Amino acid sequence: MSGEIKVRRVSSGKRSRDGQRSHLTPARKRTSGSAQQCPGSTGEIELSRAMMTQSLHGKFNEQYCSDTEDLFGDYDSILADSSFLAKLDGAEENAKQNDIHSATRTKCPVVQKYDNIDFTSLKSSTDNCPKRSCDDSMTDSILEGLGDDSLIDIPSSQLAFQQDILQTAENNCCTDEDITSTPVRHPEKSFSVENRNESHITHKARKSISDHLKRTMMGNATAPSSVSRTAVQEAAIVTKEINVAMEAMKAVSVETTDLGPFFGLPTKVKELIRNLKGINDLYEWQNTCLNLDSVQQRRNLIYSLPTSGGKTLVAEILILKELLCRNKDALFILPYISLVQEKVRGLASFGVELDFMVEEYAGSKGRFPPVKRRGKRSLYIATIEKAHSLVNSLIEANRLDNVGLVVVDELHMLGDGSRGAIIEMTLAKVIYVSNLTQIIGMSATLGNVQDLQRFLKAENYTNDFRPIELKEYVKLKDSIYEVTPKEEECFRFSRLLNFKYSSAMQNIDQDHIVALVTEVIPRQSCLVFCPTKKNCENVAAMICKYLTKEFLQHKLAEKATLLGELKNSGNGSLCPVLRKTVPYGLAYHHSGLTSEERKLVEEAYSSGVLCLLTCTSTLAAGINLPARRVILRSPYVAADFLKRSQYKQMVGRAGRAGIDTHGESILIIQDKDKELAKKLVSAPMEICKSNLMYDNGKGVLSLILSLIGLNITNSLQQVMDFMRGTLLSVQEKQLCLERSLWEVTQDCVEQLKQKGLVTEAAKPKEGGLQVTNLGRATYKGSVDLTYCEVLYRDLSKGLECLMLGSFLHLVYLVTPYDMVSQFKPDWMVYFRQFTMLSDVEQKMCAAVGVPESLIARKAAGQNMKKNVDLVGVNRLYMALVLLSLLKETDLWSVANKFQLSRGFLQTLLSSSSAFCSCVLHFTEELEEFWPFKALLTELTRRLTYCVQAELIPLMEVAGVMEGRAKHLYNAGYKTLAHLANADPNILVKTVENLFKKQANQIVASAKMLLNEKADALQQEVEDLLMMPLDLPSL
Repeated sequence: MSGEIKVRRVSSGKRSRDGQRSHLTPARKRTSGSAQQCPGSTGEIELSRAMMTQSLHGKFNEQYCSDTEDLFGDYDSILADSSFLAKLDGAEENAKQNDIHSATRTKCPVVQKYDNIDFTSLKSSTDNCPKRSCDDSMTDSILEGLGDDSLIDIPSSQLAFQQDILQTAENNCCTDEDITSTPVRHPEKSFSVENRNESHITHKARKSISDHLKRTMMGNATAPSSVSRTAVQEAAIVTKEINVAMEAMKAVSVETTDLGPFFGLPTKVKELIRNLKGINDLYEWQNTCLNLDSVQQRRNLIYSLPTSGGKTLVAEILILKELLCRNKDALFILPYISLVQEKVRGLASFGVELDFMVEEYAGSKGRFPPVKRRGKRSLYIATIEKAHSLVNSLIEANRLDNVGLVVVDELHMLGDGSRGAIIEMTLAKVIYVSNLTQIIGMSATLGNVQDLQRFLKAENYTNDFRPIELKEYVKLKDSIYEVTPKEEECFRFSRLLNFKYSSAMQNIDQDHIVALVTEVIPRQSCLVFCPTKKNCENVAAMICKYLTKEFLQHKLAEKATLLGELKNSGNGSLCPVLRKTVPYGLAYHHSGLTSEERKLVEEAYSSGVLCLLTCTSTLAAGINLPARRVILRSPYVAADFLKRSQYKQMVGRAGRAGIDTHGESILIIQDKDKELAKKLVSAPMEICKSNLMYDNGKGVLSLILSLIGLNITNSLQQVMDFMRGTLLSVQEKQLCLERSLWEVTQDCVEQLKQKGLVTEAAKPKEGGLQVTNLGRATYKGSVDLTYCEVLYRDLSKGLECLMLGSFLHLVYLVTPYDMVSQFKPDWMVYFRQFTMLSDVEQKMCAAVGVPESLIARKAAGQNMKKNVDLVGVNRLYMALVLLSLLKETDLWSVANKFQLSRGFLQTLLSSSSAFCSCVLHFTEELEEFWPFKALLTELTRRLTYCVQAELIPLMEVAGVMEGRAKHLYNAGYKTLAHLANADPNILVKTVENLFKKQANQIVASAKMLLNEKADALQQEVEDLLMMPLDLPSL
């Protein structure tokens, strides 16, 4: 931090600066005629000063200021001027030179050192030095130019100390014999004085005079003295001033701490990046970005580059600076659970080595508010939804200022429906509540970055850097055209495909995908993006049909190992498509796979065991899997034509840094799509619009409810003041066409009142707007406003006849409402599973409005009555699926039983565990739902992992799936402590198919989780033992 730091005086009166001066007064403050000779010789001063410094150094070194802090520039200003200490340093240098010069002419006394010396008395002793005058002694003194002026109005304790020294000095000055003033602890003890040779004098280290004076000043301010009551009070005031000054200097230190040469970080960080990430040097743009004024001065920043440009590393370095240099917490917001888990695994090793916590906030994981840690700082890695809940809890606990940095990945997702609205709400609250928190947004190139700059009050850094050159092509029929967006035609002919197709093959592979992929695989990698999940599987199977047997021999052993791992992850079951494609080095990748299957496929592709993946567009937005060639099977995602941002994200995966010299992308189009394709490859990036008005203004309603509930605002005018700081306000002219933002705000407040979520305060003193109990439960549980009333109704009805003989009733209550529309029940399967329920469970089904007769009628093909609640019927079907998963824990058997994909089942489990956590927080705010707290806590844990109980401790570790947990358990690693203390080298040898990098990540994640739990327990102990601040007293 630059500039002066002024410390406000506590006392109402201000000492005169024109009064008396002392020998402690800076030279620039004294008048020229006021100096007088200093008593004693150079030897006297050196002897006294050495003893004083030794004693004071032990007492005050740790408690008070460092050598670089100037306490004497001004009595009312700390660090105001360093000229005085600069002069002292110069004088001290001269004194050193004079000591050396004197040592060649005569021997000087040296005091034998004693521990714990204080200044209770002064005693004289003689030495054998030649007699010197006072004038001579001042010539050699390090206090030259600092004569004793008349006394200034200073604290009584300092005044008494100073007068004591001056009186003794006057009694001993300029006598017939040379005298040395020696501090003595006990008068009865004598000091022995030795004559040392000149080498001792030359090597004697002189204590810093600035260090001596500062410690003396601090000691004087707190030293006891027998003075008047008024004087004691004045001294207390100065002591308080010093404490305030110390706090201010601590703040300066926090702002400006520089721990090393690597962008202010220690060299160890650079070594960790090299060892853990394999990165030796930063790109030029990364160096430039990290040295921007906005970064150095902690202003908000948006930086945008093409995909694979290295944006994340910059963010991680900034996060480490916040944690280590500024000693503040940081929040890293990522769009998907898989990315959060990957980042937790990757940064856990940094946390273990650099002593900070890495906490996961995804799905049902995360504590609100987080544990308040005294000894360590935390990095919160969160999904969009969890980050919003985390910020709300920190605001409520008045701890948001502890978060020094918020980093948002994929900032362009501000324009992505309801999730974009949540990002906007989160950032708007951070900006409004805390002016100490820096926001960093990173994104691909944006079309309207100026709007986001105004919203975030941020600067912008843009670069078109790519580590590998990207060449874009389109394929039309059997011709390849190079994309040239600057030319009028956009497409320039490049070449014809050279691949011989039979008529039968032509009918099956009309888009010549086999010809395109065989130009690069198996020696190089290829990604084929397909419009649907089913198309991914079909394309992978079709390519294998026309590959030669040579592909089967490539990395044969590694592919056999992969098949074994996939089979183990499915408890002996293996996808028939993968069984056929993996031997050829191919696999598909989409949400229909379980998370463990996707992880195995990703690792195999990254290591080169697989050379080709057929995938959906979600892969481009998720984990970074680059390829030499990227093929877009169609310019559509499902039935929708590609957006420019989606296209750039997919083709951005082409080119592997350090492996390829360039990357290629090929978009396959038909004649009917040619004009649309030209617009796609040449159009500017889409603009990012606020989504607070999405779905009839649901985002605005949720935002206002939480603002009132968190006491950020309590009147309509304050709500409007907040709304002016949103992206919606920046884009009001484009988005609020029918009503102004003020009218939208008024209407939303009225809607909240009608829903019973907000009410007017009964007394004017209590504020204008307040949330009701239901409103508080809704925003604290992060429950969608669409479902808060029906959830309350279902929970109330559940209390009347809660069935605890089975999990079915509880599972039904936490089945997500928003997933009902994503599938239709198989009525025959529904009826078969319904008839297998117990009598108590069937009675519960009838109580929620789904009797057996209704299911039987639908299974027979008959129509339902018009008044039947289809949402409840479908929720019960999903509840039956979840109940089967809790009982069997085998995705494959449950998927076959209900004719659902494995990926959908896992998504249902993940959504249900997250919603169960939301319902738990919802019920905690409503006293009438107290029985649900204990019930839902255990259910949340079971839904989160859905495995055998003994595997849950292992699966708490980031990146450990069910299959790996079983291998670890069988190898003897049965608890979190086992993993945290494991040797990675032994892990690799005892656990099959485990690589060294994976073992290191597992051990680091386990250590981090164990430390986190231990720290939380320690904090709980300290809180329990802490004396209450409001303890009654007489």
